[in-house]
Amino acid sequence: MSRQQQQHCHSKRTMLWNGPLAALALLVLALATLAHAQVPAVANSRTQEVVTATQTSQQQQKQQAGVNGTSCLSNTTAAGATSTATLPPPLLIKTPAVPTMNVPMGPKAQKDAIPTYIGEMTEETGFYQSIRLGEGNPVLYETQSDYQNIQVVQSQAYGKILVLDGVVQLTERDADSYNEMMAHIPLFAHPNPQRVLVVGGGDGYVVSEVLKHASVQHVDHVDLDGGVIQTCQEHFPWGQAAWDDPRVHLHVADGAAFVRNAPANSYDVIIQDSSDPWTWADDGSRVVLPSSVLYSTTHFSNLQRILKSNGILNLQAETLNIPSDLEGIREWRQQATAVGFAQARYGSLMISSYPTGQIGFLLCQNAPGPGASAESMEQRYQTMIATPEKATTYYHPPLQTSSFILPLWAEKYIYSDAVNGDEDERTAIIA
Repeated sequence: MSRQQQQHCHSKRTMLWNGPLAALALLVLALATLAHAQVPAVANSRTQEVVTATQTSQQQQKQQAGVNGTSCLSNTTAAGATSTATLPPPLLIKTPAVPTMNVPMGPKAQKDAIPTYIGEMTEETGFYQSIRLGEGNPVLYETQSDYQNIQVVQSQAYGKILVLDGVVQLTERDADSYNEMMAHIPLFAHPNPQRVLVVGGGDGYVVSEVLKHASVQHVDHVDLDGGVIQTCQEHFPWGQAAWDDPRVHLHVADGAAFVRNAPANSYDVIIQDSSDPWTWADDGSRVVLPSSVLYSTTHFSNLQRILKSNGILNLQAETLNIPSDLEGIREWRQQATAVGFAQARYGSLMISSYPTGQIGFLLCQNAPGPGASAESMEQRYQTMIATPEKATTYYHPPLQTSSFILPLWAEKYIYSDAVNGDEDERTAIIA
């Protein structure tokens, strides 16, 4: 029995006491009940998110709550809190479910339960977060492609969510932060981006942001899964026009192979919006995913080769807040400089639907220096957003510099191989 259950527990013998002792006991109980009633019922999102709503009969609820007189425990079920009639509601409003990553959600996977949350467990740190889904059956669409399960689900606060193999990829509420930064940071850093390659990003959001730049003349978009592209064309507003623009050339193909076979000096900007290179099994072991090839030294070398002399690469680079990700960031930065990039910097952005609420990108430049001037970037930005359809909601030019300012511990770790105690060198790297 927990401390909270002990506080709420009473037996019939309490009601059978007589005399002053009974009056005193009732007064104490009344004061405790009043004090407790003023404490709001709260749910700890790290431990109490419920993945599915189970159907519990009324008799089972009564037995669990102890209202049949044989037990004094006040318990809860996934369908909602229950308690005895004379006691205040318990603090815990839902029984903790065992959170799992890649939770199967659709009616094909769980015919006997309707999902109420979608969550992700980071096994390495024990961090778990979830998003509450809409009422009724929130699965708006589900299909199985040649590579993965694809779902579109409706949430209460985050709009529609794209889910691949049970993992949140983007939400309508905060997809702007990641996709605008992935596209506009490299495009504004380049003085005149004309030819762009997008690797991954089958949802089409990055491509739609790239097309806001008037200087862009040609976009090659390479993604392995045509099923994701078709799904996002039908269910998300940015996907309805991204591939209709005549500047976009869609290639449903292997991204690493496309880059390997591309001619040298082909692109001004490359944006690699790839999925995670690894994940974690339930036992805590690291599982390398097929997308890890996009983070290999060979692939980095090919990306550098097909960029022009002043070309810029921007790639998805995970979060600072997971130790293995932080290790990966430093490794990828070292790889980038080793294959010939003049500089590689990690930038950070906030996105609440991703684990820990933060993710980053690695901006790799063939030419040293800041690239386009601050004045030209501001002028180009104002020209772009003068057209209402090209406005941004997260990105603006000050982020060209501020997004690269990191917490001290992260900066020291990521750039430790290049700093070597030289304060001037450190300043030059992150400037």
